[in-house]
Amino acid sequence: MLQQNRKGFTLIELLIVVVIIGILAAIAIPKFASTKEKATVASMRSDLRNMATAQEAYFSDFQAYAPAIAATQAAGSAGFQPSSGNVVAVVSGNATGWSATVTNPSVTSTPNTCSIAVGGAAPPGTMPANTPEGTPYCY
Repeated sequence: MLQQNRKGFTLIELLIVVVIIGILAAIAIPKFASTKEKATVASMRSDLRNMATAQEAYFSDFQAYAPAIAATQAAGSAGFQPSSGNVVAVVSGNATGWSATVTNPSVTSTPNTCSIAVGGAAPPGTMPANTPEGTPYCY
């Protein structure tokens, strides 16, 4: 009697594994895309908080808020630098307050713009009711 010792997987077994991996990928990819956009929005809010710190440092030195991002780099400090991909669209500053808006072209869902306003500056965009001054908000 000859015994055949066959080792390996059948074609059906391999196809079943490929189908299962495809189903798992179809579930995971949309979840990952959503998480990536949420992280980008979080980086936009973080940029606004960092800008608030730079503006307060500028105000401490010059008794007025910086009219532009480049002005926060005055007096030898590092100043404010937005995160990679984030674009500061509007910055206005004067003696009584400042406001700024940050966008990121890679964010395609809502919210896709974040803003902040401090002092006498008009809040950009649509500020939600009961938002404390100096708190970033997204819309």
